Amino acid sequence: MTIEVRDLVKTFGTFRALDHVDLTVDSGELLALLGPSGSGKTSLLRIIAGLDWPDSGSVIFDGEDALSRGAGERNVGFVFQHYALFRHMSVFENVAFGLRVQPRALRKSEDEIRRRVKELLELVQLDWLADRYPNQLSGGQRQRIALARALAIEPRILLLDEPFGALDAKVRKELRRWLRQLHDEIHVTSIFVTHDQEEALEVANRVVVMDRGRIEQIGSPAEVYDHPATAFVHGFIGESIVLPVEVVEGKVRLGDRILGISPDGAEAGPSRLFIRRHDVVLGAPENSTLQGAVKRVRAFGPTQRADIALAADKGETVIEIDAPRDRSLRPGDIVGLAPQRYRIFAA
Repeated sequence: MTIEVRDLVKTFGTFRALDHVDLTVDSGELLALLGPSGSGKTSLLRIIAGLDWPDSGSVIFDGEDALSRGAGERNVGFVFQHYALFRHMSVFENVAFGLRVQPRALRKSEDEIRRRVKELLELVQLDWLADRYPNQLSGGQRQRIALARALAIEPRILLLDEPFGALDAKVRKELRRWLRQLHDEIHVTSIFVTHDQEEALEVANRVVVMDRGRIEQIGSPAEVYDHPATAFVHGFIGESIVLPVEVVEGKVRLGDRILGISPDGAEAGPSRLFIRRHDVVLGAPENSTLQGAVKRVRAFGPTQRADIALAADKGETVIEIDAPRDRSLRPGDIVGLAPQRYRIFAA
């Protein structure tokens, strides 16, 4: 199932949740909508699901107008953040619910329903919990059951709204690997909303980065991380050092100091220098692009993280860098910093 979104606009009072959004989702793709709260990702998902309508624009499923159909006619499976399981029903009956309430002309026989539910519980690896109730399950188990219930009606599209948001970090990691493997088996066109960049980069085929109702960039996880198209994408994805600089006569100036780096095609004027923390190499102060004083050091597994006050800026700008544990760093040390990769965007 291919999804096409064209020139979609959605407002709530004076707030524009979606601002002329265009997007194509390929058949069988697992796409992530990534962005901060208020970026428009959930509004877009709800419109695709038929739970909300746009002010203008179109949504097309395989060449057919989806907006002319209600949510129940779009054959979309929806998984919510907080499971939405029926507490008074067993796991088996929760998964069977969508099949039992289908119109009589479409409803499967009882034997077929039981066979389908058994297949789905085996697919999500929870067939041994069929007789239990939601309050007897862990959060991760509940979310798997919610996904099985969404898949029971054999949806053409699967939509997931922050599916792992209510779970702890360890369970989230386990479930996103499981979701990736599950998608590789079922190949249902799927869109999931998240504000967790690690989740989006690990699970999705493509990532749509959104901010303030607009799409900032669409690309593979590697593309949006390694080649961010805008300052927002660079700052939102990954951990970046951001410094206020100015491009003057083809040179990059930080405060009163001229940095020995190319302006990277940036036009003259106030700009921002973006550097991934892991792209900074420590060196001798006299031979490095930046110099600073170590303020604080703490260990993080095989690396150490240091707060460094830049000596070249007016006032004091403190940045964080990562360094190997075998590099001796103590508060008060003067160090040089050489960016291996960087981007400069207009301020």
